[in-house]
Amino acid sequence: MTKAIQLDPTLSQSALKNKLTHRPDDVSKPATKGAVYLVGAGSGDPELLTLKAYRIMQQADVVLYDSLVSQDVLDLCHPSATKVFVGKRCNNHAMPQADINQLLVRYAQAGNCVVRLKGGDPFIFGRGGEELQAVVDNGVYFESIPGITAASAAASSTGIPLTHRQCAQSVKFVTAFKKTNCPNQDYSEMLEPSQTVVLYMGLNRLAGLTEGLMQAGRDQQTPFAVVSHASLPTQQVLIGTLQDIASKQAMAKLPTPALLIMGDVVNLYQQLSHFNLADQRAQSRFITEQHKGHGRKGLETGSDETVIEGDLVV
Repeated sequence: MTKAIQLDPTLSQSALKNKLTHRPDDVSKPATKGAVYLVGAGSGDPELLTLKAYRIMQQADVVLYDSLVSQDVLDLCHPSATKVFVGKRCNNHAMPQADINQLLVRYAQAGNCVVRLKGGDPFIFGRGGEELQAVVDNGVYFESIPGITAASAAASSTGIPLTHRQCAQSVKFVTAFKKTNCPNQDYSEMLEPSQTVVLYMGLNRLAGLTEGLMQAGRDQQTPFAVVSHASLPTQQVLIGTLQDIASKQAMAKLPTPALLIMGDVVNLYQQLSHFNLADQRAQSRFITEQHKGHGRKGLETGSDETVIEGDLVV
């Protein structure tokens, strides 16, 4: 029977690292040499990394990492691991995909524990399947470890639920680009009003996307959110409608990486964000109220500050 690991929430990061690294033998499992581990690094917040991902990263000989892997997460890899940057951003690829595939195979066949560290979840618009096909074609074994995808991180950190029984009975994840220089223009598949649509890699196409959706028949008053740097201290949120979000973004200039969320669930943001402790300003209000002993009363009487300044939360 597997023994549960008890984690003390008051542990420092160094103490937590020590506790995870020096686990009892009956729950510690060494990584396999000569294999590739496809690891989801999540949204960049190291606390959202899975325990299994951390364990494998601590045993890595070689780490091939993407541009969306935060430095905080990368620092959790074993200090002696060889780290190779193979990231891709819009029109800026550090290495062609074919070369990345070859590196994975070559390092694994040399007997290394190879970690392929990808932002978010490797199997959600992360080319994880393509890389594993190349690995398997060369007789290399692998294991895939999921990560928290950007949509989940953005939903939690903003308080915008992706589904809701009253207004969104399904959710669709869509990429703004099918392949490099091949924009996704299948707007007819994103018109269901009771469905939340989450668009990945779409910020630089925002004006074209929104125009295409309206021309295809999506209501121009559909609530729309842009979430930049989801779950990170630099997170920003821009709220608008399908009709005006592009012009608001042209003024606000939120940076990439960013996620686009379209649907009625976005309306819940204003209701929930004020009490969402993932927001630093909500944390400050909560602490202040606890010290004053006011609780919710201060908010209900309107004595507290407003969360939303215009439609942009920084």
